[in-house]
Amino acid sequence: LYCKQRIIEDPEWSLTTVPQLTELCLQHIIQHFKENPILDRLLPEHQRKVLAKLPTSLPLPVTAKLISDEDYWQRCCRERWQVCDISNHGDSWKRMFFECHLQNILKSFIPDTTEPKEVLELIPLCKDYVRKLEIDQFLPPVQGDQKDEDDLSDTESDFGFDEVCLQHYDLKDLLTALPHLEELHLTYGVKDCGMNFEWNLFNFTQQDCSNLAAALKMCHSLKVFKLTRSKVDDEKTRLLVRNLLDHPCLLELNLSHNLIGDKGAQALGKLLQHSRLETLDLCNNQIHPLGAQALAQALAENSTLTSLNLRLNCVEDKGGEAIGRALLTNTTLKSIHLGSNNLAESTAMLFSQVLAQNTTLTSINFSCNHLGLDGGKQLLEGLAGNKVLTEFDLRLAEVDEETEFLIHQAVWANQEAARLRSLQHPPTKPL
Repeated sequence: LYCKQRIIEDPEWSLTTVPQLTELCLQHIIQHFKENPILDRLLPEHQRKVLAKLPTSLPLPVTAKLISDEDYWQRCCRERWQVCDISNHGDSWKRMFFECHLQNILKSFIPDTTEPKEVLELIPLCKDYVRKLEIDQFLPPVQGDQKDEDDLSDTESDFGFDEVCLQHYDLKDLLTALPHLEELHLTYGVKDCGMNFEWNLFNFTQQDCSNLAAALKMCHSLKVFKLTRSKVDDEKTRLLVRNLLDHPCLLELNLSHNLIGDKGAQALGKLLQHSRLETLDLCNNQIHPLGAQALAQALAENSTLTSLNLRLNCVEDKGGEAIGRALLTNTTLKSIHLGSNNLAESTAMLFSQVLAQNTTLTSINFSCNHLGLDGGKQLLEGLAGNKVLTEFDLRLAEVDEETEFLIHQAVWANQEAARLRSLQHPPTKPL
């Protein structure tokens, strides 16, 4: 009998495919990281391997304080949001994650329905990283069966029958617990409400304003505050101003697209006299000559404001002239926007004096006004000796085309001179 011996081998088998003990240990650490996060006990090269394979679904109480690796937080961000721009978050992926995560929770928070602990439990984890919050939605409470739907009139349905029940999330506990918060952008409204639209979804109540004002007063690190498209009226403006008068850090205030009138503008004038504001944006409000005169009076004495935006108000010539007289003495304002304010020739005549005397104003916007042919000529005469103005918008201001062309030529010459000066004397970088 003949016996045949056959050897059967796996052609793909190799000793190199057998994992090393170190790799097996690292795999075990990754699989049980939630129960035993021992990242700080590993060697640097082993830490990098673990971080590269850790799942992004780990609980934040485990990862927030322990993991600082930017690549890990980049994976967390990209898996969660389609658009990721860290330039808006200090070029930090970890900061972006916590700022966006907190923003999303606040945007979806429903008073009396969402558990407040969802926010409160997150504060200790994110407080060291959150420096900027942009919340463009606040959901109101879900209204119960307070009235039958058939019994509601159109007025009651649109404007709400009980302001207290429409109170939004109170930011006080949150803002006072964020020691590094520098920018806060808020809009009280509901996005994508579709066919469920009601006016009370966009109601910034008096209680909301009171809560927010108290929170702002305690938020000592805040530098930029924006409250836009929230139907802020004179009374609410005065309440906010009272709590911002002695704010130690606030540099920029944006209350554009609201309902601020003359009384609110008077309160803001008082704020200019007692604060360090550098930028004030009041675009698209209801400010008339009386309010503009109050702002002008404050502007004449102010020594910090560099930008003022009054576009889409109705200051008219009385307000425009008052602002022009203030700029004859003001030495800090660099940019002013007076577009769409029903201004005419008399304002242009006064600003011709401003152009001839003021040495700090670099940008003026008079677009969509009624300056007229003579007003344009007056501005051209004032600009003859001006060497600092580099932006001058006269679109739709009823100025003669030739005059507008000559003004643009003079402004272009100032731009070129400023560019050459910057090349000869480049700004020094801080050490």
